[in-house]
Amino acid sequence: MSTLSLPVPAVVKRWVSALVVRRIRRKGIDLSTISFLPEQTKVPLQRDRTDPLPQIRQWRETQPLVPLDLPFDFTAYLVTGYEQTRAILTDRDSYSNDIRHLFSGHGPATADDVGGLGFTDPPLHTRLRKIITPEFTMRRLARLEPMIEGIVERQLDELEKAAAADGGVADLAQHLAFPIPFQTICDLLGLDYEDRETFAGLGSARFDATNGAAAAFGAVSAQREFLFDAVARQRIEPGPGLIGQIIRDEGDAISDVDLAGLADGVFTGGFETTAGMIALGTIVLMRDPAYAALVRDGSPEQVDQVVEELLRYLAVVQVAFPRFAKADMELFGTKIKAGDVILASLSGANRDPKSAGENPDGFDPYRVPASGHLAFGHGIHRCIGAELARMELRIVFPRLLKRFPDLALDRPESELAFRQLSFVFGVEELPVRL
Repeated sequence: MSTLSLPVPAVVKRWVSALVVRRIRRKGIDLSTISFLPEQTKVPLQRDRTDPLPQIRQWRETQPLVPLDLPFDFTAYLVTGYEQTRAILTDRDSYSNDIRHLFSGHGPATADDVGGLGFTDPPLHTRLRKIITPEFTMRRLARLEPMIEGIVERQLDELEKAAAADGGVADLAQHLAFPIPFQTICDLLGLDYEDRETFAGLGSARFDATNGAAAAFGAVSAQREFLFDAVARQRIEPGPGLIGQIIRDEGDAISDVDLAGLADGVFTGGFETTAGMIALGTIVLMRDPAYAALVRDGSPEQVDQVVEELLRYLAVVQVAFPRFAKADMELFGTKIKAGDVILASLSGANRDPKSAGENPDGFDPYRVPASGHLAFGHGIHRCIGAELARMELRIVFPRLLKRFPDLALDRPESELAFRQLSFVFGVEELPVRL
């Protein structure tokens, strides 16, 4: 399974480029002196291996609200502390998540190209979440457990075959971390098997800022177009998965745009994030034999505790969905104007001693945090697939370490290909010896 991005449609590149150039020139900025993202703005999207950059900790300790220098007509601020982040994510009255106004009148991209729960406000958000929430209750998810266990066992077999064919070394990202959540989400949505190979390459690129906005928007556009086609086909013949079930339950009461947005949110929230957690979590557990032993031989309660600490420590979703201030206000001592963008560093908030307790930058499988972590966000936009992700992690880690008790990295951790600039953190490949 490839994680490479697909070619970006030329029309999307032209639209993004024209929009950026037009806005920058209006502000009188010399285009030759800037890159797409100024260095300071890259900080919340970068890591030092699995750790946020030291700048995040410095900001958290000295500046509750950090202005970010963007070469657009946007004024953006970043919060990095736990209490501040939680306050932003909880406040549904002061901020909007709806980004469709950014696409109005600026070329081929339209409001139909964005959607899903993360980018909508009540009452639409309330209605859509009510439709999909029943599918993600613990009772409903329990029926998926045998399916996930089967997927995990098949991929462990594939990992072993790959290692046997290559001198005992295999890419855990390719053969385990990516296929497990991908197959799970495809089965959950009810996507046809012939569609899955096309769909596989569209997840990573949309969260990667390395190649600028054009590449990300191109991946979003291609993925949305794919889902529109899937929804249209299932309107005629509803499938056995979530898309078909919603069509049977809601009929014409839900539009193709809204249904594709829900499917898009389920896929993007449940595939790339969980894939990153499996790969990165394996790296962390291999750092100390005691960590691996605790997961391999521990009780279900101990495994649960390790999974929660991995979620807190890794926080693979580095920045929460952007919030737009609805009105002028004062926020943490700074005057904010209507329309200003507020970004929350989830990786920074999860390393705050006010929530994590002692040694927040360390991994402690026995940690009892002072407050709950924010790896899944908080408030009305908290990840709806949180329990599904937990279920997958609780299944894969013990089975992986029982099957391969001598599992080890094939190269030093410092030489791994960690993503350099991405909203969803991860590793491109993970060569291991079984």
